[in-house]
Amino acid sequence: MTAIERSRTVAVIGAGTMGQGIAQVALLAGHRVLIHDIDPDAAVAGVGQVRDRVDRLAAKGRLERADADEANGRITAAQAVTELADAALVIEAVVEDVTVKRALFAALEAVVSPDALLATNTSSLSVTELAAGLAHPGRFLGLHFFNPAPLLPLVEVVSGYTTDPAAAERAYETVLGWGKTPVRCADTPGFIVNRIARPFYAEAFAVYEEQGADPATIDAVLRESGGFKMGPFELTDLIGQDVNEAVTRSVWDSFFRSPKFTPSLAQRRLVQSGRLGRKSGHGWYPYGPDARLPQPHTAGPEEAPAKVTVVGDLGPAAGLVDLLEEAGVAVTATGHGGPYIQLPGEGQLVLADGKTAVEFADVVYFDLALDYRAATRVALSAGEDTSERTLAEAVGLFQKLGKEVSVIGDVPGMIVARTVAMLIDLTADAVARGVATAEDIDTAMRLGVNYPLGPSAWHERLGRDWAYDLLHHLDERCPGGRYAPSLALFKLGYAEDEDQGEGEDGGDGEFAVEPEAAYGDDGRDARGDAR
Repeated sequence: MTAIERSRTVAVIGAGTMGQGIAQVALLAGHRVLIHDIDPDAAVAGVGQVRDRVDRLAAKGRLERADADEANGRITAAQAVTELADAALVIEAVVEDVTVKRALFAALEAVVSPDALLATNTSSLSVTELAAGLAHPGRFLGLHFFNPAPLLPLVEVVSGYTTDPAAAERAYETVLGWGKTPVRCADTPGFIVNRIARPFYAEAFAVYEEQGADPATIDAVLRESGGFKMGPFELTDLIGQDVNEAVTRSVWDSFFRSPKFTPSLAQRRLVQSGRLGRKSGHGWYPYGPDARLPQPHTAGPEEAPAKVTVVGDLGPAAGLVDLLEEAGVAVTATGHGGPYIQLPGEGQLVLADGKTAVEFADVVYFDLALDYRAATRVALSAGEDTSERTLAEAVGLFQKLGKEVSVIGDVPGMIVARTVAMLIDLTADAVARGVATAEDIDTAMRLGVNYPLGPSAWHERLGRDWAYDLLHHLDERCPGGRYAPSLALFKLGYAEDEDQGEGEDGGDGEFAVEPEAAYGDDGRDARGDAR
């Protein structure tokens, strides 16, 4: 089915910021646009706001003056729902209340033509539930724009249980023609972005609650090592702690309180105390003219070792070998055992794998980075029995590479690694359940929340069993189901094994039980040749 013709009318109900933004998008795409609001004065004011923005675009040279004048002549306020009769598409952007929205669409159905599409811009309510009771639910769907709608390209096209595929395709093509990037999604709690994004906040809050690191350090590590544009603490302060927690709680409740989506008690206390973020003057961080933002923990200078031995394949951290050699550190490589970097003091530097440093004789963990060359900060963690020399050598080694170093608590999976692993797992599960394709999820996460990579792109880069192994180890140390790898991720590893052929031992997959590990005299895994 083709897109809605530009000669047809598009109606927007709700004259707030989102409604105005959607109206502007449809207007500049060439449609006649009507704005309706329960408050007639708000509808008139909304039209005025859109016209003002169109005029500003012309003043800045982004739109021809004649085109701006012509567009402003095509948008008007509708005082009553009955005035929307000739609309080919009606998009609702009113209060997030099921009762209000269902009453509105029931009234619309009695007015618009049989071929008109009805769409909700809801970000949290069920499209299927909103369509219940309509005489023609097949034409009802979700069109979830992101704020500000004129600037952000992503639109989630959500099909409810009763949505006609032809109606969803018509809406998709229409939005695509408006210059947006639509992604198809089934009606599931949080749709794509608000479902998949939960670990970005939850894992950071968990590390904080586990006394692993302070908010400023966690934010800095996710930005400077993980490549995310903002850290979760500063981002939720910008969004509003009450708003962010409400979305998390809604998704959690909708998934029957699955441990995968459990809200943060620390964030709950923040909301209860009225510290809602920037809008209240205080959230995770203080704001205002005299506020002093806390700085991330950064280790003092340490001397770098002159030489190290790289044992085994470092996998996602393999790029460190070139960086070390470029920095003048002598590197000896051996393919037996590992993977880890052997330090001169006999300690080992190990990429985060979901285990804790306290389990081993003398280990320092380092966190995952999007790009170790580009990263400006790396997080390290050590156990109670990690020697001072080993920690100092590890700090000095990364400082030699030009990185700031944050030493955090002995947290399994560290910060970036556990966050990325959870994003990968939720994505695999969503794809397996038919929520969306892996490609659409990656697009949604890059465009909707500005992630440096989509979860499936991370998975491809990190290797087929990296996320599974890390989450399996985390689940053993933090039981309860939150970190249990999904069946989809488990199957994905096997499917990719089949694509690449079985190993020389004729085994049936990468997830066989590991052999008994060697243990040191104190009963803890000595790593070494045992892995």
